[in-house]
Amino acid sequence: MDIKHVGVVGCGLMGSGIAEVSARSGYQVTISEATQEILDRGLGNLRNSLERGVKASKLSAEDRDVTLGRIKGTTDFGDFKDCDIVVEAITENLPLKKEIFARLDDAVKPGAILSSNTSCLSVMDMAAATKRPDRVVGTHFFNPVPVMKLLEVIKTIASAQEIVDKAKTFGESLGKTVIIAPDAPGFVVNRLLVPYLIDAVRMLEAGVATMKEIDHGMVLGCAHPMGPLTLLDLVGIDTTLFIADAMFEDFKDAKFAAPPLMRKMVVAGRWGRKTGKGFYEYSK
Repeated sequence: MDIKHVGVVGCGLMGSGIAEVSARSGYQVTISEATQEILDRGLGNLRNSLERGVKASKLSAEDRDVTLGRIKGTTDFGDFKDCDIVVEAITENLPLKKEIFARLDDAVKPGAILSSNTSCLSVMDMAAATKRPDRVVGTHFFNPVPVMKLLEVIKTIASAQEIVDKAKTFGESLGKTVIIAPDAPGFVVNRLLVPYLIDAVRMLEAGVATMKEIDHGMVLGCAHPMGPLTLLDLVGIDTTLFIADAMFEDFKDAKFAAPPLMRKMVVAGRWGRKTGKGFYEYSK
């Protein structure tokens, strides 16, 4: 079965980005949200993203309009019935994701592929909520989806190789470089990235160096596009703490144990760019 119609559950930052790159690549897209109000807000952000592409001369006005014409918003899971692949892109809440997968299993046709955009949770746990675990994989996109070139396809112990191959081909059709990752906490990227980010916070907490010294060291000394504390603010300190806790729960390895400063910042609402203040301030 060729993939022609893509479903996306969740029209937040990641979901709208997945919908955008899919529609720009020629796929029909159905994207859902829990309420019409949230859906309208997400579709508005998607339109704004395309408009920025037009203003930057990366996209023609005609291509923008054609792309928007391929996207249908819905609050009804029944509208996923004709999709060939559905990507779940909701918040990192495993019980809620399992509920979504059970509902999708009933809503979509038998041959459809189900996937999750999770960055750290067990894809096998989600697959077990369906009657088609062999047709379930992870598809971990990176933020912002229209810009970042990597896609991790997560293979569980139940995933059929044919489905993994189809997911890889789908990702490549979106212009992504695809790596196949095991269904283990953090997969490939976050298993390397999270300890690095945590160590940067530990250094700051211990007074080893200032924020700017840590960030300048990695940007100018290692040619990273941004320093670890700036990256934490971009990803979200709350999001990174959630991932670190999930990985520590599975591995019981101290390198995944978040330092007290991260927890205090999350409690204080200093989550990074999304709240206007993290390690740096963004109110201006």
